[in-house]
Amino acid sequence: MKTIWALHGVNLNMFGQRDPAQYGTATLADIDRSLQTLAAELGVSVHSYQTNIEGELCERIHQAHREGVDAVLINAGAWTHYSYAIRDALAILKCPIVEVHMSNIHAREAFRHQSVIADIAQGQICGFGVDSYLLGLRAAVGLLGNKPS
Repeated sequence: MKTIWALHGVNLNMFGQRDPAQYGTATLADIDRSLQTLAAELGVSVHSYQTNIEGELCERIHQAHREGVDAVLINAGAWTHYSYAIRDALAILKCPIVEVHMSNIHAREAFRHQSVIADIAQGQICGFGVDSYLLGLRAAVGLLGNKPS
């Protein structure tokens, strides 16, 4: 069974409590449950991880490399826009990377328009709330050649 890691960055543990106009009311636990449900339908395994500590996310990405994870789904939160450390850690991976965001980062403040991750990801999905994660998971599975029938 293919293994996909869903990596959640800084402040994403506050989904459901933080700015519902931008992020909706779903919690991170809700998102992870939705990912698990879809993963079962698609025949893949999803492991979720969230941290507010940049170095811990880098270490987790290194672990993904060591373990040969099949794909990574990442919402790095604000780190998306400036963390070259996370970008460089992701660049080590030999597997597909799909960047996701709940809000449309291109329709928000100018500093959010830039992603330092985008050029090493196979694609970016944003602006669809929880569905951004689900579309991202479907994209990752598609990149692995396990498209559902």
